[in-house]
Amino acid sequence: MTVTTARVPDTSVRRLAATLYGYAFLTDAVLLYPLYPLLFSETGLSVGQISSLFVLWSVTAIALEVPSGAWADAVSRRLLLCLAPLLAGAGFAVWVFLPSYPAFALGFLLWGAGGALASGALEALVFTELDRLGAAGRYARTMGRARTAGVLGTLVAAALAGPALAAGGYPAVGVASVLACLLAAALAGRFPEHHGHEPAGAGGPTDDTPAGGEAAEAGWGASLRAGLAEARTVPAVGAAVLLLAVVAAVWGALDEYTPLLIREAGVPAAAVPALVALVLVGVTVGGLAAPLGERLRRRGYAALLAVSALALAVGAGSGRPTGLVLVAAGFGGLQLATVLADARLQARITGPSRATVTSLAGLVTDLAVIAVYAGYVPVEGVGGHRWAFAVAAAAYLVVAGCLLVARRPAQSGRASR
Repeated sequence: MTVTTARVPDTSVRRLAATLYGYAFLTDAVLLYPLYPLLFSETGLSVGQISSLFVLWSVTAIALEVPSGAWADAVSRRLLLCLAPLLAGAGFAVWVFLPSYPAFALGFLLWGAGGALASGALEALVFTELDRLGAAGRYARTMGRARTAGVLGTLVAAALAGPALAAGGYPAVGVASVLACLLAAALAGRFPEHHGHEPAGAGGPTDDTPAGGEAAEAGWGASLRAGLAEARTVPAVGAAVLLLAVVAAVWGALDEYTPLLIREAGVPAAAVPALVALVLVGVTVGGLAAPLGERLRRRGYAALLAVSALALAVGAGSGRPTGLVLVAAGFGGLQLATVLADARLQARITGPSRATVTSLAGLVTDLAVIAVYAGYVPVEGVGGHRWAFAVAAAAYLVVAGCLLVARRPAQSGRASR
C-alpha cells in the first residue's frame, strides 16, 4: 500500500464514505432485481433465451468496459458515475412497459452500458480520494461496507418487491426501480474528485506510464495505453486482474439464476423475494467481514474460496429451500473474497490510469461470466438449476488449488496483499 505520514482528515473521509454508501444503496435498491428473471419467464422466455439476454448484457459490458475506464481517467470519473444509473433506469422502464424479448434485449444494452461506465470509475475514484487524504489503508473496509450498503439496498428492494408487485404489478415495480436510479444519479454529483492526484508508486513512472495527472491531460488514448501497459508489463498487477476476474465472475453469474433455483425448490413466486433476501443476508455478512479478511494471506484466502465453494455446492445441490442457508453462506464467503481481490488489485496499481486497469479487470470478468452462462444452459438442461450451481461452484476449488501452488508474482512499488 502507499506509505503516507499525513494525518487523516476524518471529516473528509466520512463524507466520501457516506456518499459512497448512499450511492451503492440506491443503485441496488431496484425492486426489479429479485423479480426480473420471473418477468422474463412469465413473458414466455425459455431458460436459453434468458441466458442469451445475460450474454448480451455481458457482451455490452465487454465492448464498453475498457474504453469507458480510459474515458473516466481522461475526463471525469464522477461524471460517469452520474450517467451510469440513468442508463440503467431507462433500461428498466423499457422492460416493464414494453415486455418482449426485443425490449428486454434493449434494456440489457442500456443496463450493460451503465454498468460499464461505473465499473472502474467508482473504485478508482474512491481509492484516489482515500489516498489523497492519507487513508488508502481503509480502502478494503470502505469498499466492503459499500458492497454491504448495496446488498442492504437489494434487501430493501426484495422486501418491497412482493407488496409492490401485488399492489400494482410490474409497472409499479418498474416505476420504483427508475426512481431509485434517478436518486443515485443525483447523489453521484456529491462525490469529491481531485482528478490529478494519483499515487506515484515507489518505482516511479515507466516509459509507458505518464506520471501524476498527465494521463488525464494527454486524453483518452494515453489513458488507455498507460492502463493496458501496466496490466501487461507488471506481473503483480496482471495476476491481481486475473484473480479478481475469476473470483467475481462465477458467483456473479450464478446470482442471476438464484430466483430460478429457488422456484425449482418448490417455492411459490410470491415467496421468492423473501428467500432472495435470505441469500443476500449472507452476502451482507461477507462484505462486513472485510476488516477481518484483510488478515488472510495466500493459504487463508485459498481456504476461504474452498469452503465457500463447498457450502454453495452442497446447499444448491440439496434441491431444498433449507439448502439456501448454505447458498447464502457460500455467497457471503465469495463476496468477501471479491472485496479482498479488489483491494489487492488497487494496492498494486501504481500508474495514473487506475480506472482503465480496474475496467480491464471488469472486462476479463465479463468474459468469464459469459463462459459461465454458456456452460450453465447444458448443465441445467440435464440436472436442473441445482446441479448447474454445484458444477459452477467447483471452479473455485480449482482456483484455490492454483493459489496454493502458484509462485508469488514480482512486486512493483507496493507491498503485496
